[in-house]
Amino acid sequence: MAKQERVMRMSVEQPLWRALTGYRVLTMLYAVGLFATEYDQFDRPGIAIGYYVVLCVWTLATLPRVQNAAACTKRFLAVDLTIALTGIVLTPLVVSQHHIDTGGPTLPSIWTAGSVLAFAIKGGWRWAALASTPVAAANLFERGHPARDTVHNVILVWVASIAIGYVVEVARASERTLARALEIEAATRERERLARDIHDSVLQVLAMVQRRGAVMGGEAAELGRMAGEQEVALRTLVSGGLTSVSRVSADAAQGAVVHVVADESDDDGPLDLRALLAPYASAKVSLVEPGAPVPLPPPAARELAAAVGAALDNVNRHAGEHARAWILVEDEPDEVIVTVRDDGPGIPEGRLAQAEGEGRLGVALSIRGRLRDLGGSAELISPPGQGTEVELKVPKVSRGKAGQR
Repeated sequence: MAKQERVMRMSVEQPLWRALTGYRVLTMLYAVGLFATEYDQFDRPGIAIGYYVVLCVWTLATLPRVQNAAACTKRFLAVDLTIALTGIVLTPLVVSQHHIDTGGPTLPSIWTAGSVLAFAIKGGWRWAALASTPVAAANLFERGHPARDTVHNVILVWVASIAIGYVVEVARASERTLARALEIEAATRERERLARDIHDSVLQVLAMVQRRGAVMGGEAAELGRMAGEQEVALRTLVSGGLTSVSRVSADAAQGAVVHVVADESDDDGPLDLRALLAPYASAKVSLVEPGAPVPLPPPAARELAAAVGAALDNVNRHAGEHARAWILVEDEPDEVIVTVRDDGPGIPEGRLAQAEGEGRLGVALSIRGRLRDLGGSAELISPPGQGTEVELKVPKVSRGKAGQR
C-alpha cells in the first residue's frame, strides 16, 4: 500500500499580519479620538478634519492589503507611508504653537508606526530602517528642533521596527529550514519503505537465481553471475541512500524468498493478525496463537506480518535446512507481541554489523524498520549455539507513521 507523505506548511507571518490589521484600525480610532478631545488646540480644524477623513477611508479601504505579504505591494507601502508623512508635516499648520512646544501628538499620532511595521513585516529589517528614516526626519521637522521627547519617540520607532523586521527574517529562515527538514524526512521514510519492499522481493529473487545458477552450471551459471552483480549494485543503491538505519541487520542475500502475505481486506476495519500469520505455519514452523481474534489496524497488521516473514526467511537461510521455528502470538491489553524463535546455531558476534556494512539490511529494514514506523520495537537475542529469538512489539493504537497511513 503506497504511502503518501504530506508536508504541512504554516506561515509564521500570518499572525503578524493579523495583528497589524487590528493595530491600524485601533490607532486610527485613537488618532481621531485625540483630535476630538484636543479640538480647541487646533488653529485650522478644517484641514485636520479633511486629513482624518482621508486617513479613515484609506485605513478601512486597504484592510485587505495588510492580510498577507502578497497583497501588501511596494506601491501600497509607498502610498501608506506618504499619508503618514503628510499628516506629520501638516501638523504645524493646523495646531497651535503651544501644542507643539508641549510635545503634543502629530495628526496621525501612533498610526504612523503601522506604516513602518508594514515595511518590517514585508521586507525585513532593511525595509524597516528605510521607512523609519523619513518618519524620523518628518518628526524633527514638525517639532522644529531635536527635543528630548521627539528624539525618544523617533529612536523607539526605529529600534522597534528594525527588531521586528529582524525577527521576521529569522522566522522565515526557520520556516524554510523546517519545511526542508520535513521534506527530507518524508523522502527518507519513503525510501526506507521501498528498500524494505525491494529486500523482500527483488534482492532475494536475485540471490536465489545466483545460487541456483551456480549449482546448475553452464549458461545458468553465467545468468547467476549476472544476477549476483545486479544484486550487489542494487544493495549498494538501497543502502547508500538511507540516512538513519539501525546498526543491526541480517545477512539477507543467501536465503529463500520471503512469502509476504498481502491481505486486501477492507481498510476501514481492523484485521485479525492470526489470519495473516496462518500461511507461515508448516511442518517446520509451529504457530501458537490465542483462541480469540487479535485485531490490529490493517497497515499495522500487514507490516507486522511482513516482519515475521522476514524473520522466518532469515531462519530458512541461516539456521540450516533442518532447523525448526516457532511463532508465538500474545495479545496484551495495550500491545501485541509476536515472538519468532528457532533452534539454529545462532548468530556469531559481529555478524549483523558486518552484514549491514555489506548492504544486507534484512533486520535493519525488513524487521526493525517496519516496527519503528509502527511505533513498536524489535529485539533480537541470539546466544551462540542456542538459536535466535526475535521479539516484535506493536502498540494497538499505533504511534508510528506506518500505522497512520
